[in-house]
Amino acid sequence: MCGSAERGWGWGRCAPSPLLLLTLLLFAAPFGLLGEETRQLLEFDSTNVSDTAAEPPGRPYPPYSLADFSWNNITDSLDPATLSATFQGHPMNDPTRTFANGNLAFRVQAFSRSSRPAQPPRLLHTADTCQLEVALVGASPRGNRSLFGLEVATLGQGPDCPSMQEQHSIDDEYAPAVFQLNQLLWGSLPSGFAQWRPVAYSQKQGDRASALPCHSSPLRPALAYPLPQSPIVRAFFGSQNNFCAFNLTFGASTGPGYWDQHYLSWSMLLGVGFPPVDGLSPLVLGIMAVALGAPGLMLLGGGLVLLLRHKKYSEYQSIN
Repeated sequence: MCGSAERGWGWGRCAPSPLLLLTLLLFAAPFGLLGEETRQLLEFDSTNVSDTAAEPPGRPYPPYSLADFSWNNITDSLDPATLSATFQGHPMNDPTRTFANGNLAFRVQAFSRSSRPAQPPRLLHTADTCQLEVALVGASPRGNRSLFGLEVATLGQGPDCPSMQEQHSIDDEYAPAVFQLNQLLWGSLPSGFAQWRPVAYSQKQGDRASALPCHSSPLRPALAYPLPQSPIVRAFFGSQNNFCAFNLTFGASTGPGYWDQHYLSWSMLLGVGFPPVDGLSPLVLGIMAVALGAPGLMLLGGGLVLLLRHKKYSEYQSIN
């Protein structure tokens, strides 16, 4: 490994191997995933909210602090074959038994080659990336129309927060009806990134019918946040405390929601260096080829017909 803690994401051109990346995640998650810390599980009552873009999206309930969760033994879910592991947790103090039959899970996975996951939103990954999937399963909501969210704190680079960008595309083959990609970039090179589609799912199969909108708030400085206690995070990022934070909320007061099957999942991609760039899918390229090629073929066909008709008439000899 190379680089320094001053660079935020300190590998530069020297990316860790997939197995090393997974090891780092296991030591750091679910607090301080490579400099990102999921701090709180948020819940809002959206019963009387008609504006889907409202901020906050409803009356907030007291948040669940992940520092107060009890987590499973990671060795029970570690799978070296798929380079993945799953953290499952629930509040240690749960007097209302909200999580009696549920849990909050963080599944982390590293990759050894470029490909796409089988489940939407099927973000393109490379060997320098890993995926974090968050799933809330079986927990009892505190309202009939509860919306859930996450508060995420991330290390800034110097005095500034990472830049948040939105990319738009005409291609939705891998995530139907989702034409946007959000990403955080650390530095102008950049030295690291986080990438996600603004969509979550209320069913395990993650189809279009269960898609939920995902809203992200602007990044804000959060200088008062303490650095995560992970020794791996401290080793890479030092003892600085310039954190930035943003909220992610999933769903809207209308349409499908967590209340359907008490299930919610969302995923993001984390990596070093430049983020993967999605090209147009073969399906979209084929449609564009047909749409652009059809007029040319019609003109070519019309020209051939005129040419053949002209040749046919020129074969007749005048009687005079």
